[in-house]
Amino acid sequence: MKKKSWYKVVLSLLIVGLIFLAAGCSNSSSKANEVKKIQNRGTLVIGTSADFAPFEFPVVQNGQKKIIGYDILLAQKIAKNLGVKLKIENVEFSSLISELKDKKVDMIISGLSVTKQRKKSISFSEPYYTTKNVLLVRKADKNKYNSLNQLAKKNIGVQQGSTQQAVAKKKLKKSNLVVESVVTSLATELKGNKLDGVLVEGGVAEGYVSKYPDQYAIASVKMPIEKESQSYSVGIDKSNQALVKRVNTVISKLKKDGTDKKMFDQAKQLQQKYNK
Repeated sequence: MKKKSWYKVVLSLLIVGLIFLAAGCSNSSSKANEVKKIQNRGTLVIGTSADFAPFEFPVVQNGQKKIIGYDILLAQKIAKNLGVKLKIENVEFSSLISELKDKKVDMIISGLSVTKQRKKSISFSEPYYTTKNVLLVRKADKNKYNSLNQLAKKNIGVQQGSTQQAVAKKKLKKSNLVVESVVTSLATELKGNKLDGVLVEGGVAEGYVSKYPDQYAIASVKMPIEKESQSYSVGIDKSNQALVKRVNTVISKLKKDGTDKKMFDQAKQLQQKYNK
């Protein structure tokens, strides 16, 4: 009887072990098949906030509304690598991570910096663009601000949920921060004398200055930036590491052959042509 009981115990343990092994393999297979799901669907869905030229901005081409820009060109390259079509969801920047976590989009490509807080929620690709912060001002004020102290009691605009908002809270405590959901609104308020400056990414500011040289300028004051926020990456759900690898492959190739720089130049040209 004892011998039979011992056999039963061993058999039970083996069965339990096989069940756990099967569950583990199934879970691993499910994660590995996340890319396959996108391919079977035939569409890659990206979330972006189209108010951030030259990275993403809306235009009308041949009577149709479209979203174009550097990030969209990158998204097209990723979709081509996966062999699928691209679908763009325009979402307020502060809601993008929630959209990703709720599986409403497959990835975020929207001038998204890697931060410790964001890394708790989502995964990131390798960087595809190096950033800097500058102060966009009216042309008449180009030489007005040379130090952060001169921004005390000034109305400084920042985009809601951006790394610029986070750094402004730390470094511009004496300034009056004005938070808006879209950068275009901030630029309009700056032009209308409602703001004294807008803390924004350098490439975005340069786009405004290039497009409207009689209205905007970049102040000489050196604006702070967090070390972890000095680049943009693609945001991807933590459960989809297979997609992270595919995106990294695309980014590495673009950087290696210099296509990324050509794409950025193309985006700036599109901004000059369409963004008014």
